[in-house]
Amino acid sequence: MSDTSHRSTRDVFGAADRAGDYIEDDTAHIAPPTPRRRAEATDTPERLPAAIGEEPVMTMAPPEPALEVPAAVNLASTSVLFGGSAAGLVAGSRTVNPAKATTGFRGTLAKLGLPIGPSTAEMGERRQHEERTAHETTVRQATWTRAVSVLVNNPKGGTGKTPTALLLGGVLAAIRGGSVAILEVSDDPGALNFRAEGNPQLGLGELVRDVDQVGTVGRLAGYTAPQTSFASVIGSTGRRERLTGESVVAVSNVIDEFYAIRVMDSGNVPTSSAFQGAVSVADVLVIPVMNAGDSVLEAIQLLEELRAAGGDSAGLANRAIAIRLTDGRPENDAVRQEVERLLNQAGVTALHDIPYDAHIAERGQLTLAQLQPATRDAFVAAAASVVRALQSAVSTAPTQNRKA
Repeated sequence: MSDTSHRSTRDVFGAADRAGDYIEDDTAHIAPPTPRRRAEATDTPERLPAAIGEEPVMTMAPPEPALEVPAAVNLASTSVLFGGSAAGLVAGSRTVNPAKATTGFRGTLAKLGLPIGPSTAEMGERRQHEERTAHETTVRQATWTRAVSVLVNNPKGGTGKTPTALLLGGVLAAIRGGSVAILEVSDDPGALNFRAEGNPQLGLGELVRDVDQVGTVGRLAGYTAPQTSFASVIGSTGRRERLTGESVVAVSNVIDEFYAIRVMDSGNVPTSSAFQGAVSVADVLVIPVMNAGDSVLEAIQLLEELRAAGGDSAGLANRAIAIRLTDGRPENDAVRQEVERLLNQAGVTALHDIPYDAHIAERGQLTLAQLQPATRDAFVAAAASVVRALQSAVSTAPTQNRKA
């Protein structure tokens, strides 16, 4: 990006740079229908010869034998009925009842049998519920043929990298029932362990030291902080040696043996060895931003550098997802629109807005259950976008194992 472009963009943001500092240091069978038999001449009653003086005897031809189905055939398991091109039949077979009010005075009247439809507010709540259910289904049902990973980064400090990593990973784990590890990959100790629940005795530094001795999930669990979201956090419990790219790759390889998803909380130096190691074992890039010029401009520069590097790095940039947080300060609509324009121009595939949430702004331990419903819904929507990007990443390189 040219110097002139930077200057013109900064003029647009003006005082919006005030938001640069955020909140972190960073077996049933289906019986087939019996075939209808074609009408035959034998279906017509015959009159058998009768003795003189007796009435003729009426008789019918014997019925055809029923079609036999082998007992081992379970028609309910055939994909033609429950998936693939017949999926529409399953959806279309569901009964759709006319919408009736269920809440408030209108709901009371509807319970009395009156044909009262839901209010505008109730309809809005229903739509939100349907959207949330759809996003959760996307996250829950996604599968891969190997472990996958998400890298959370913005070179600008104070943009919400650690809260984003914790809450995004927490939502993924809560919906999928676990198997998500949230890993610190910053050069020096960051805020991941402080913002996570619990007070683990061992963490990233000890795991780097013992990585060659970890061969079971039980052993690996000793270096984690289990969360109420069912995610497992691996952060720094104290001072440790500066993290290198080789250590990031080695730890990631061990984690991938026992977890389906790895979310990495990175630092602020994209040229560091640790960050480059994280890039080499990442599938999707998530960029937290604020409505401030510096956070957006540095995010865009990161995308340009990744594309210039080519290969897998360029793939990360091309699948990048942005998550915009707010700390509750007054914001300028013109700045918000300019942020969206710049991110769209930079090729970000999706932008998700996270509403202000006092629990995040407290800068203490984050618990998923303590989030406001709207905040959690926003992170669920972002998680669905991340899952779709992960599926795209794996489908473009189905035999790649991401081990460097």
